[in-house]
Amino acid sequence: MAQVVPAAGRHSRLASPATAVAAGVVILVLTLVEFPLAVLAHQTVLAGEGGPPIYLFAPFGVIGCLVAVRAPRNRLGWLLLAITGVGAISEDASFYVVAYYRLRPGTLPLGWVALLLQPTWSVVIVLIGLTIMLFPDGHLPFRRLRWLLGLFLAAGVVWMGGALGLTISAIAGHDVRVDNGGNLLQLSHPTGSAAWWGALQNVGRVIIAVVILASLASQVISYRRSSGERRQQLKWLMGGFTFSVTCLGLGTLVPGLRGAGLISDVIEAAGLLALPACMGVAILRYRLYDIDRIISRTLAYALVTGLLVGVYAGLVLLATEVFKLHSTIAVAAATLAAAALFSPVRRRVQRAVDRRFNRARYDADTMVAAFAGRLKDAVELDAIRTDLAAVVDRALEPEHVWIWTTPRH
Repeated sequence: MAQVVPAAGRHSRLASPATAVAAGVVILVLTLVEFPLAVLAHQTVLAGEGGPPIYLFAPFGVIGCLVAVRAPRNRLGWLLLAITGVGAISEDASFYVVAYYRLRPGTLPLGWVALLLQPTWSVVIVLIGLTIMLFPDGHLPFRRLRWLLGLFLAAGVVWMGGALGLTISAIAGHDVRVDNGGNLLQLSHPTGSAAWWGALQNVGRVIIAVVILASLASQVISYRRSSGERRQQLKWLMGGFTFSVTCLGLGTLVPGLRGAGLISDVIEAAGLLALPACMGVAILRYRLYDIDRIISRTLAYALVTGLLVGVYAGLVLLATEVFKLHSTIAVAAATLAAAALFSPVRRRVQRAVDRRFNRARYDADTMVAAFAGRLKDAVELDAIRTDLAAVVDRALEPEHVWIWTTPRH
């Protein structure tokens, strides 16, 4: 049975599996409403020009609903649900604002309400930061970090309050101008009397980014001091965050290569799914998997992918710009070279990563290799049996070891 880690504190009747299911249904409805609103705005749901696109935060909602149902007293499940709910509201509002103010001015009701709700995408960023700070049980890892939480919330409130104030001012002054994504121009391109918002927004973003990085640093410290279950959970958080950052970074580089648009989309989708998925596994079912092995494989394949993408791009540029070869020939040659390098590069990188991040497997492989070397020169059966039992015990740490040998005739 999966281990559930509830947050300590008084149980609230509102925090129940039934409430989690109801919240999930509401968020699903808000998400599905995006499709007709996108048609109304002559846009597509996957574009996400104004608010966060549907595929960006849907995984947070799925994992949040699972966590809230299984562990309703853990705040993280509700925070993950809120991320998707607020993101869906912002995207719904973006489509409606475009339809109301750009395509059908004056023919639709309550356009000003949608305009007030559209900047709530900033709330999503604050909520993601909170999930990292309060992971895995809904509490700060150290009590002395309360000031950091207060600073983070204050920066978020000022940021959202400034956006709300400018929006109300634009509505009251009948000076509403929006771009193709439904963003109020005073917010997305602050000039003139709204120039202060640009400076305030930059400062707020810096503060929020610094606080999130400080929160990650505190989680690393907590990991070094923890043991057992909590240590495994923090491994999942750090592994998911590392994988997400790596995939999103690669996703920004790959589109520059010829014909790599689909690969870029897949890489980015994997990166966006990794963080909420790892959080959910850490809270609910982390014991089903070997996180050390997953982390080492993730890092190895991320490094190999980055190296091969660099080699591929370098060979294409060398062939087309220096040797002036035909682009099709250059792409084919670069692809073959990258494919030929995959296996040897993967083996070397995997060994280096295992040596640093999956030491148990590296030590086991080293012991087995050393035993194989000794076995070539061994002739005494009893010595071989003793050596084999010792190697198995050190490498695999089983509770019992039995060795059967066929008697000589």
